Amino acid sequence: MPFTNQFTVSLPEWAVAAQAELPTHIPSVESQMREVIRFSQLNIDHQTGGPFAAGVFERDTGKRIVIGVNRVVPSNVSSAHAEVVALSLAQQILQTWDLGSVSLPALQLVVNWRPCAMCYGATLWSGIRSLVIAGSDDACETITGFDEGPMHPEWKEEMIKRGISIQDGLLYEEAIAVFRNFRDRGFVVYNGRSSS
Repeated sequence: MPFTNQFTVSLPEWAVAAQAELPTHIPSVESQMREVIRFSQLNIDHQTGGPFAAGVFERDTGKRIVIGVNRVVPSNVSSAHAEVVALSLAQQILQTWDLGSVSLPALQLVVNWRPCAMCYGATLWSGIRSLVIAGSDDACETITGFDEGPMHPEWKEEMIKRGISIQDGLLYEEAIAVFRNFRDRGFVVYNGRSSS
């Protein structure tokens, strides 16, 4: 195997094009979530990753920074979850590792499900000030078979203690429909060691 000293995770071409067609501002959080869910469906329709998407928006104005999608399988990078992709792209766009910088407006992460164990940490350390999710029960794991990892039983309280507000249950049924579609189409469930 050749040695490599870098890796790249990028948005698929369809997601770049779809983003260019969106308005610069999406003021309603429901509309933000609707777009995130649409991107999660498009990601499986285009077979460019798992059924997950996440968007970073200015919380108070609805200005869209970026919508990211899951890129694990096509990138061969297990950490390329939608939240990590969206947060990382937002950090590159805004040229800061701290999305909670006092020089920035408050930023909000909108995701079509609760974070997995890894994305929980990524969200905590990103600096965002608000998290909006479609749901937080075990429906995603039950429907799809994904292993979301061990979550702290008081994960929401831990986020709130760190200055991150949470809105849960926004467009729950629409998000669940994408998971069912993913399951019914027989796509790869990329849990660790599942391919061995």
